[in-house]
Amino acid sequence: MTASGRSEESANEFPANQPSQTRMQDPTDQYPKPPFPKQKQEWPGLAGKMTPRPDHGEKSYQGSGRLAGRKALVTGGDSGIGRAAAIAFAREGADVAINYLPAEESDAREVVELIRAAGRKAVALPGDIRDEAFCKKLVEDAVKELGGLDILVNNAGRQQSVDSILDLTTEEFDATYKTNFYAIFWITKAAIPHLKPGATIINTGSEQAEDPSPNLLVYASTKAAIINFTKSLSKQLAAKGIRVNAVAPGPVWTPLQISGGQPQEKLPKFGEKTALKRAGQPAELASAYVFLASQESSFVTGLVYSVTGGQGEE
Repeated sequence: MTASGRSEESANEFPANQPSQTRMQDPTDQYPKPPFPKQKQEWPGLAGKMTPRPDHGEKSYQGSGRLAGRKALVTGGDSGIGRAAAIAFAREGADVAINYLPAEESDAREVVELIRAAGRKAVALPGDIRDEAFCKKLVEDAVKELGGLDILVNNAGRQQSVDSILDLTTEEFDATYKTNFYAIFWITKAAIPHLKPGATIINTGSEQAEDPSPNLLVYASTKAAIINFTKSLSKQLAAKGIRVNAVAPGPVWTPLQISGGQPQEKLPKFGEKTALKRAGQPAELASAYVFLASQESSFVTGLVYSVTGGQGEE
């Protein structure tokens, strides 16, 4: 039995009817805790094949019209944090376009169905954002299909664990920077001419920007660049009435972790060093993206919104 009285088996499974996020619960026991089973997928990984399957708010997120009529583009919208944001945006009244890699099609189809079930328009835009020409086309297609653009979420990311810089290849360095940082530059630059006053840009950073792990040298440095980019761009665009913010997650249970982002020997203990003694679930990030996308955050720009489970131990 766990300290809360739940069995180890039940503590690592989601209830048949996931409780609403509005119901008061003990956050330390709200979601699965370590140990997680070892599991490995080829990059980029699929949420549908993870054990336990991540919660993106499919059953729990309840909207209230906070983004009614908005048009959003979310990169990495097939799984993980991007999926949670896309579901929440749709349930708050936004039409949503998601970008993802072709290998992630099965996850993406589920998101498209969830957006449509919320009564909103869903646009699937597969492709590799490491290519500048595709990034420009991605924005053009999103604007065309949605009829405009009000919210841009730069969320797609690549994370590969490499213990030594001596084992880090130029190819991996290049792939990570192009996915995590160059793409944000290309997509944002293409999007800005379409954004009107009141529009928002939200970038996904990481706690790794300030407290980098030794095995995530490249990933952490891209996240530090994203935070700096966010703060600088927020000052550039403030006069245009466009807000730019970032969300900085801690350890979150997503395909990023099981497709090379964490060493297999560390995966069972993933998240146990947070103050809450567990990893976060994508659903727990959704409200941060909704807040930053909504008019409720009208006086918020240049913010790094941390969702980390509390500071952990080294």
